[in-house]
Amino acid sequence: MGAAQEGSVVLRGPHRPRAISFRGLEVVGGWTLKVYGVSAEADVPRPELVAASVEAASWALPDPAQAEGRYGIGFVIAHDAADCCFALVDWWQGENEIHQRLFSAPLGRPDALRLHPGEAIGCVWELAVTDFERRAWLRHVLDNPEGPDMDAYLNAHFSGKV
Repeated sequence: MGAAQEGSVVLRGPHRPRAISFRGLEVVGGWTLKVYGVSAEADVPRPELVAASVEAASWALPDPAQAEGRYGIGFVIAHDAADCCFALVDWWQGENEIHQRLFSAPLGRPDALRLHPGEAIGCVWELAVTDFERRAWLRHVLDNPEGPDMDAYLNAHFSGKV
């Protein structure tokens, strides 16, 4: 297989940074979740999408929250994207794995989230949050000389433009 041809990626337009904001902690069915928001058109996603994303987490996350290899800790990303509404529900499983369920809805119906058809795991903006969460887990849980500090992990959050 040869190298990709220059210009083989068709862009809809130039990259426009999007604001990523930490929306707070939510406790849902025994899970403590960091909630993030991303929006293509505004500084924050619509409140309806954030609420629908947290609601999706309430029925998408494993029950019980705390079980063998599960700590009841995760994060949710509500993304008001250019073409669709997305909700990513992620949780820590085992000592070093992120598990995820991805939901989508039409732009005009942010409350109609359903499991996303396809194999996507996230876009460049959502993956910035996932990368931050990975690094925070390493710092506060896996590589903490004093042992896992779940409170420090939960208090670490990302906000910025990507």
